[in-house]
Amino acid sequence: SCSCTVAPDDRNFNISLILFFFNDTATTEIYTLSLHDALPIYLVNEAALLAARRDRKAVVMEDFEDAKDKVLMGVERKSMIISDEEKRITAYHEAGHTLVAKMIPGTDPIHKVTIIPRGRALGLTQQLPIDERHTYPMDYLVDRISILMGGRVAEELVLKQQTTGAGNDIEHATELARKMVCEWGMSETMGPLTFGKKEEQIFLGREISQHRDYSEGTAIKIDEEVKKLVQNAHDRATGILHDNIDILHSLANILLEREVLDGVEIEAIIKGEELPAPKGNNTRKPEEQKLETPQEDSSAEPLEEPGTDSPESSDDDIATENPSSDS
Repeated sequence: SCSCTVAPDDRNFNISLILFFFNDTATTEIYTLSLHDALPIYLVNEAALLAARRDRKAVVMEDFEDAKDKVLMGVERKSMIISDEEKRITAYHEAGHTLVAKMIPGTDPIHKVTIIPRGRALGLTQQLPIDERHTYPMDYLVDRISILMGGRVAEELVLKQQTTGAGNDIEHATELARKMVCEWGMSETMGPLTFGKKEEQIFLGREISQHRDYSEGTAIKIDEEVKKLVQNAHDRATGILHDNIDILHSLANILLEREVLDGVEIEAIIKGEELPAPKGNNTRKPEEQKLETPQEDSSAEPLEEPGTDSPESSDDDIATENPSSDS
């Protein structure tokens, strides 16, 4: 049976799904999702379609889980041909995001990380907030930039080079840092001021533009503050991953083997505990899973590489609630 309670406001639906499945024992799962401009019925409908494709007579928790992933992260592209090297790059990239997020207190919990391509991204790290957020403290935003830089830092530590996979992360980190300085007054140097007036002339067929109302000297200071925020986050992520490089290797190698890890499995890897048996949908079928986990040379520098989105990718590979939207 399934109970779906909906608490909508004017623009968003905050959905709490409380799903009860009774077999030998009762199991309860609770999800709190933010589905902007999406009807609650869409999630349930996707789950029902998945159950039908799997020749089930009833919808089970696995169907809801996969439907949630499709809604939040996009459709899986298991047929996409990816080389072993790119898979390894992607595994380290996503492991970098995951480990930084786990090591920083107060961040949104990691719900799932995958190296199965979804949408236009080759890998995704999904964070789900415990509660619905409407305002964001500065510490949360600084932590968010550090998590975004985790993928690039993993590339630098393990691959000793940089890839295009971090392009979208860097774009989001820079945009978030600029908003902190120019819109939210979160810079001690610039003070509690806003810089740049937004002009909305959609009725003239134009996009929202920003008018610069400050001097060239101020523009230079703004750029310096933005760079400082992002660079500090990069350095912070570097320290975290360098101090936990063995865990980074473990996360990446197990991710290569299983392709999907949930929050419980990630916690077990970090604590060095034995992993629970993989769920039915946690790996591809044996005939699809041909990648062997590379052997680690204990005398070598941190193993290999982080994840990559394709160069033309426009989707952030960290799926989470967007803190840069005004409440």
